[in-house]
Amino acid sequence: MQENLSREEIKFLADIDDEIRKTLKASRYRHSVSVANTAACLAMRYDVPIYDTLLAGLLHDCAKNYSPPELLSLCLKKNIPVGETERSNPSLLHGKYGAYIARNKFGVENEDILSAIRYHTTGRPGMTRLEKIIFAADYMEPLRNQAPDLAAIRELIFTDIDSALLLILKGTLNHLKNSDLPIDEMTRKTFDYYKEKAIGQ
Repeated sequence: MQENLSREEIKFLADIDDEIRKTLKASRYRHSVSVANTAACLAMRYDVPIYDTLLAGLLHDCAKNYSPPELLSLCLKKNIPVGETERSNPSLLHGKYGAYIARNKFGVENEDILSAIRYHTTGRPGMTRLEKIIFAADYMEPLRNQAPDLAAIRELIFTDIDSALLLILKGTLNHLKNSDLPIDEMTRKTFDYYKEKAIGQ
């Protein structure tokens, strides 16, 4: 059962909103707010704390103001693990460094929120409901209009979130392949995991 946001939670979310408005470019800020709002809708459907989804949604791209070389340098400096694909395409590191910022700058200690930020781009096998929601909301929020199967995903997400995740992962992998972009191993593992899960049902 959902609980109303406390006065302290509302104030903290407002403070986060103010901060990301200052640090992110306008389009990225609008996207972050849209992800948070979309995630909150999904939270009500899947009985996940609304506060957690709003906070994770607002902060999921909080490291996007850094350039890819800066992200690589910062992650190496802070001893954040960097994979081979991330080293060749450091923009993928914004999730990992975003989780670092959320914890060390904003004081977020909830590991589920931090993990949702960390894996919102690649996903991971066995995601929690919050992780699934942020991953999906990032892909299908209303300001997105380029990805394939958006209409189907937006309809399916409220009845079968795992099947919607599989469509998202398939679209992501196809886009990366067709664009000749590196594919993070975690994204491939996540796709294989949910594909096997669907076969086993």
